[in-house]
Amino acid sequence: MLRLCHLVAAASTASLVACGPGDGGARPAPAPPPASPTWFWEHAAASGLDFVHVRAHQQRFWIPETVTGGGGFLDYDGDGRLDVYCVQGGDPVPQNQTNEPNRLFRQEADGTFTDVTDTAGVGDRGYGFGCTAGDHDGDGDTDLYVCNLEGNVLFRNEGDGTFTDVTEAAGVGEPRWSSAASFFDYDRDGDLDLFVVNYLNWKPEHELPCQTSYGERDYCNPINYNAPTRDTLYRNEGDGTFTDVSEQVGLGAGTGTGLGLACADFDGDGRVDVYVTNDGMPNHLWLQLEPGRFTDRALLAGCAVNSSGAPEAGMGVHAVDVESDGDWDLFMTHVREQTNTFYRNQGSSFADTTASTGLSAASVPFTGFGLGFHDFDLDGEIDLFVANGRVGLWPPALSETDPYAEPNQLFLGRGDGSFEEVPGGGAPAVALGTSRAAAFGDVDDDGDVDILYIDAHASVRLLQNDLPRAGNWIGLSVLGESTAAALGATVRVRTGERDRFRIVHTSYSYCATNDPRVHLGLGAAERADEVEVRWPDGQGERFGPLEAGRYHTLRKGEGR
Repeated sequence: MLRLCHLVAAASTASLVACGPGDGGARPAPAPPPASPTWFWEHAAASGLDFVHVRAHQQRFWIPETVTGGGGFLDYDGDGRLDVYCVQGGDPVPQNQTNEPNRLFRQEADGTFTDVTDTAGVGDRGYGFGCTAGDHDGDGDTDLYVCNLEGNVLFRNEGDGTFTDVTEAAGVGEPRWSSAASFFDYDRDGDLDLFVVNYLNWKPEHELPCQTSYGERDYCNPINYNAPTRDTLYRNEGDGTFTDVSEQVGLGAGTGTGLGLACADFDGDGRVDVYVTNDGMPNHLWLQLEPGRFTDRALLAGCAVNSSGAPEAGMGVHAVDVESDGDWDLFMTHVREQTNTFYRNQGSSFADTTASTGLSAASVPFTGFGLGFHDFDLDGEIDLFVANGRVGLWPPALSETDPYAEPNQLFLGRGDGSFEEVPGGGAPAVALGTSRAAAFGDVDDDGDVDILYIDAHASVRLLQNDLPRAGNWIGLSVLGESTAAALGATVRVRTGERDRFRIVHTSYSYCATNDPRVHLGLGAAERADEVEVRWPDGQGERFGPLEAGRYHTLRKGEGR
């Protein structure tokens, strides 16, 4: 979210003064791209998803207002259908008691949604950001963790359609401003630990009066606050409680302004690592160079700053194998006048190869937040969706009703690691918005990936995939020894002589929780000849062949 005021390198941050996003002679934004054939149709209102996000009851130009808006998919009742959870903003005044609640919508058999917030007991009223889902207590039910401006919340799923707030007993009520979180098993002991990304050490009295170059009040640059903080790792003790081991494992060695995270084995040593995008500061790559000990290697690995040596406004991030070479690349979204950035994994280091992907120039006019790589048209090549929305007043406004609104973008994968933008973002009938979280999943179980996204201070959007299919598909529910998704497992799917690689994860994009199932377009292939699963504990199994056109359940211990 960094807006540059003649900022050329991280070393100059000490000399920054309060400034607005209009400073520095920014170029006018282009008009939205022309309309194109519809890839997605908007289904939220027709299906009963009537959530309206509130950025602020009163616009005070406080920085929390710029980055709120989370939510996503989870199957909370275990009926096989994706439900929807929406995280509310409200008013960032500390201890505010008037905020609207977060809302949980249960998907019915006919594809409509019913608000079950009150009966489920998950209507938290904190000023919210992201959320994540996972089975933290190993009982087979999906639990829910919500990130707030103050006081995060852990809801334990009781398995009967209700949740219990176990935050205090579990010891995970992070007091700092948290943006995103992920359940993952960093120590390979069989239970899910919790990584929490924190943004700023912020209080209302820290706010600064900022304005644009033409004198209009606007939001401040996050670097102006000079208030970075460290992230938090909670170790699961296996008895329903967690221990903050952040200092013990090495996270105290670095501070930042974290907004996004990706958990994967980036260096191929068999241990899961964590990548954190920082807003206007160098990113962190926390590698487990030895078991249970994290070391930041982002600068040495080439993924802390871009190819020009400048830190960027890291928001959303996705660890993805674009080239199908078996390692995890990184793509992250940034603010207007910066490119969204692609770091290609070269084994022992990363290279900023954004320019060769076709994703560079198309991203410069916009501010990206949520994102996801999926094969939306099932042709066998991975595509990309990016949710955009301004954080400052940049002329000209693209919407008469929302000066921060921008168009979202859809990119078609060419199969060689490059992408081509689809005019109109694939959903030309959808109005411009100030989009934040974007979540991905097959909401109607028809084999293609749909998109849920949160527009700040506007209605939630559900884009149902309506593309003519260019190929076959396969879906994989990868489960551990319980009935819950084996978060952190990696999957290799072979068709003919080609391999495709995926991670079983829910916490990518921005402030979102996603469908944990693995979805793949197979193109002309009629089956997956072999599927290899590498479980979080390092063990591997093989399954298949598996026919296309359906979901398969792969359970640990039932493969070869």
